[in-house]
Amino acid sequence: MALSPFQTQLQACIRAALALTGLDLGIIYFVYDGALGNNAGLQAVKQTGLRLICKLRHDSVLYFPYAGPYAGKGKPRKYGGKLTGETLKAGHLRSTSTEKSIKTQVYQASVWHKNFPELLNVVVIVKTNLKTGLCAKVLLFSDDLALASKTLIAYYSLRFQIEFNFRDAKQ
Repeated sequence: MALSPFQTQLQACIRAALALTGLDLGIIYFVYDGALGNNAGLQAVKQTGLRLICKLRHDSVLYFPYAGPYAGKGKPRKYGGKLTGETLKAGHLRSTSTEKSIKTQVYQASVWHKNFPELLNVVVIVKTNLKTGLCAKVLLFSDDLALASKTLIAYYSLRFQIEFNFRDAKQ
């Protein structure tokens, strides 16, 4: 897969940063905003030996792995049902909390995206305003299928803290 000039430059920056920090830190994850929420971005990061934690578009179409029987001919089916608010099961729910009339539900599932060649570990954060009924969702993902939802959210959240600290240091 051909990388864009931005992805090639980012890859060089990642490699330079890894060379500066050395191997003693044991860096595993690269956290980035939605600009790398695509297959080319994932492949660019994977080529550096790191795993990606990133955000997908809120309207991304995701599919559960097909769990039905093999039809007996041809290639086995890959895609099952679409991931929607209705198809998320209680088994996918990782936490629920309510704060100031905002209910937050966190779900996690391994799913397919048609533009990615491998399963993705997706965390769906659904925030519902209990007064108005309005709902918003955020899709975070990683190529590390074993990464817990709590850890994935914590790492992604740290990205903003680092940006704020960097901005404050520049001022």
